[in-house]
Amino acid sequence: MTGAPPALSTAAVATAAHTTELRDFPVPRIGPDDGLLRVEAAAICGTDWEIYGRRSRGQRLGPLILGHENVGRVVTVGERAAERWGVAVGDRVAVEEFLPCGTCRLCRGGHYRLCAATDSRGAGPFLRYGSTPVSVAPSLYGGFSQYLYLHPRAIVYPVGDDVEPELAALFVPVANGIRWVTGEGGLRLGQTLVVLGPGQHGLGCVIAAREAGAGKVIVAGTAADRHRLDVATALGADHVVAEAAAEAVLDLTGGAGADVVVDLAPGATGTVERAIAMCAPRGTVVLAASKHARPVDGFPHDLVVRKEVRLLGVRGHDHRSVEPALELISSGRWPLRLLATHRFPLDRTDEALRMAGQRTDPAAIHVSILPNGVS
Repeated sequence: MTGAPPALSTAAVATAAHTTELRDFPVPRIGPDDGLLRVEAAAICGTDWEIYGRRSRGQRLGPLILGHENVGRVVTVGERAAERWGVAVGDRVAVEEFLPCGTCRLCRGGHYRLCAATDSRGAGPFLRYGSTPVSVAPSLYGGFSQYLYLHPRAIVYPVGDDVEPELAALFVPVANGIRWVTGEGGLRLGQTLVVLGPGQHGLGCVIAAREAGAGKVIVAGTAADRHRLDVATALGADHVVAEAAAEAVLDLTGGAGADVVVDLAPGATGTVERAIAMCAPRGTVVLAASKHARPVDGFPHDLVVRKEVRLLGVRGHDHRSVEPALELISSGRWPLRLLATHRFPLDRTDEALRMAGQRTDPAAIHVSILPNGVS
């Protein structure tokens, strides 16, 4: 469907901690610089669950429409926006969550994900898909809605018609894996990667490492991660271990340690110390998981110095990782259906969020909302 949109868009609004209600919002009129997306798939990640809980994130945001991993069809687009984005009515596109200013020092340097204008945890006003309150006109800033407003500052990527929307929505974890492992982590041909945490982003890191020609990929999880570890193996992990023990990694690497370790264990502060212990001298520890504002006790400062370990914080993706992620998804080189595990209609958004956040189904990895119906 790419015809004229209706007057109203139904959306799942997160009104309070772990509370959702369906509301209708007026569909905005589109001018020359913006557009409107009919959402086909909006996937859930840990950030959505964290905001939904209104604890370390989301406390001051008020009612909002979650959903920042968005794929859909352009139904209306202004002339200047169409030229700028390279899209036309009817095109399928993926939309990044960031709505950066485009002119600050960080934006000009290519680090638009850090722009204050799109930082939902900053002190000033911001715009960002999946965390902008509905009080900000025109309200449709989240993918858990039939329609998404394409702001003039939106970052849009064409997606081929041959890619299913739920698979295209994997562009976020795959792009994050590409940027964190190779772009920032610097993993080179033949080197060893360890991933702590086999969630959707950890599995994205496995794919990125294999694409980069890693010599060895090790994935560590917990007893509850058995299914996810099996998926890691199917994606090319050489070894999976049921706990993030440094001794296990050192044994698997002949005592050398890992060239790059990516910590993707949300809320677990102990994995930082273990990541440093299993890292090779002059290796890199990539800190990618939120610890929910908890301090990291027992930080091994002297070991970091003695081994000259590089500690690197990372956050999100960019053009250089999203574009190859979409190409990789389109290529069919990887069994990505193993990640796209569940689909829900809009009126079951709360259930979907709980499945992703509380893991009510151990097989759940990448859970998507299909706001315009599940076929």
